[in-house]
Amino acid sequence: MNKITLSIFAFLLFTTIANAQLLQGKQEFTRADTLRGMLSPERTCYDLNYYHLDVKIDIENKSISGSNEFNFTATKDFILLQFDLFNNLNVEKVVYNGQELPFKREFNAVFVTFPGTVKKGKKDKFKVFYSGNPVIARKPPWDGGFIFTRDTAGNPWVSVACQGFGASSWWPTKDHQSDEVDSVLISISVPKDLQEVSNGRLRSTVDQPDGYKQYNWFVSNPINNYNITFYIGKYAHWTDTYKGENGNLTLDYWSLATDSAQAKPHWDADVKPMLKSFEHWFGPYPFYKDGYKLVQAPHLGMEHQSAVAYGNEFKMGYLGRDLSHSGWGMKFDFITVHESGHEWFGNNITSKDIADMWIHESFTNYSEALFTESTQGKAAAAAYVVGIRENISNDIPIIGHYNVNNEGSGDMYYKGANMIHTIRQLIDNDEKFRNILRGLNKTFYHQTVTTAQIENYIAQQSGLKLNKVFDQYLRTIKIPVLSYHIKGNQLYYRWTNTINGFDMPVKVSLTDTGKYTIIKPATEWKSISINPSITEKIVKADPNFYIEVKKDE
Repeated sequence: MNKITLSIFAFLLFTTIANAQLLQGKQEFTRADTLRGMLSPERTCYDLNYYHLDVKIDIENKSISGSNEFNFTATKDFILLQFDLFNNLNVEKVVYNGQELPFKREFNAVFVTFPGTVKKGKKDKFKVFYSGNPVIARKPPWDGGFIFTRDTAGNPWVSVACQGFGASSWWPTKDHQSDEVDSVLISISVPKDLQEVSNGRLRSTVDQPDGYKQYNWFVSNPINNYNITFYIGKYAHWTDTYKGENGNLTLDYWSLATDSAQAKPHWDADVKPMLKSFEHWFGPYPFYKDGYKLVQAPHLGMEHQSAVAYGNEFKMGYLGRDLSHSGWGMKFDFITVHESGHEWFGNNITSKDIADMWIHESFTNYSEALFTESTQGKAAAAAYVVGIRENISNDIPIIGHYNVNNEGSGDMYYKGANMIHTIRQLIDNDEKFRNILRGLNKTFYHQTVTTAQIENYIAQQSGLKLNKVFDQYLRTIKIPVLSYHIKGNQLYYRWTNTINGFDMPVKVSLTDTGKYTIIKPATEWKSISINPSITEKIVKADPNFYIEVKKDE
């Protein structure tokens, strides 16, 4: 191939790729994005087994220092591996078998060279020592970093939120969702007059000679690294037990001491009903070994596994607002319900690539409706789902770009929930739908997954052809439009504003009786005969389907 032909071919190939990604917006990705988002050989060469994260937090100087021990199994022979740590933090040394290893840094990636080949199948470990001043979050939890603030009594109140931003913003880790560590010991040292809460169960506390106290928390279940966290403050603590599907689940509540009188009755109102609802719909709580904790945080909220962050100011709804505009969103505390719903979708089932975060957010957003259904009835839940459509922007597709640490649209919440609700209508069997949700959590228990795995499971278990439905709602910004016109006693209809071959059935009515008929539109015109006695010849779709209807003039 000569140079001119090669250049033309390269241009055409680039243009094709660029056009294919137009709906996802014009974005340029860098080498740093690839290092963070790509499963390179230097990352896939080792599988994480265990971490021991040991960190001292200096509140006065807003600095951290400590170490993280990586225990791993080699998945192939290697000499070079990558871990991640933001470049504003100093890697002091990497120790392996008593000797310091050479390393080099590129953006936020750290490449370590071992003294000899680490053989496939070998279980091994190394330890990273580090220090520095972590990034301070400007608007947590939407942008990541540390939060240094004070409670109303003036006591220090410190935490971190780093989903999307990266756990490597404050500790050395393999910062990719595809490899969850099997267990972790979290050792956090704080000034001894404060308390510290992390994921899992407290194993011990150790008084240190410098006026600090070390809290040692052990997580015995797989956990994704952005969920590993801490809360530091003057806390009140009380316990309870929930009799769940897998026995007695321990409940631990940690509110600021200044807010405990308000927190206890407020949390009592939602937590047990929430657990009952979600175990019904999704299956057993996934982390009985580590228990369930609800912890007051200096930010709105986050799904920190077994230590859910709460910052909704003990208000109903979302900071006192109803995101559904239906009235039903004021019947529960949004943060308690939503962030706890992530224990099933996000923590039990985790997307391998951040581009597939809809798996976390769409199902969890729908969990709010399911909780509403459990407590207020099916009609209330449907009104809630329809109501949240006002929050959909249809700016870019829900699925982001792969391998560059890129999330898709925030529509993964409200639009994603409406897609799931639409699929529920297609299944048209609530018990079957419930068993699919429970089956997802059983089949992919404590696993990382891809969109394809979730799509295929739902399609197989429902017996429906859903590939076009997923493509339409997850990969485009187009809302299907049911176009129709009536000529004589014939109703003509088709899908417009859709992908090629879109053929989703839908329930429609020509009357106000609430009785719907299933039709199966395609992108080509179809027709059916209608009752000539019907005077109101306006097609209405079942509002539980997230579509638009348009009469062709």
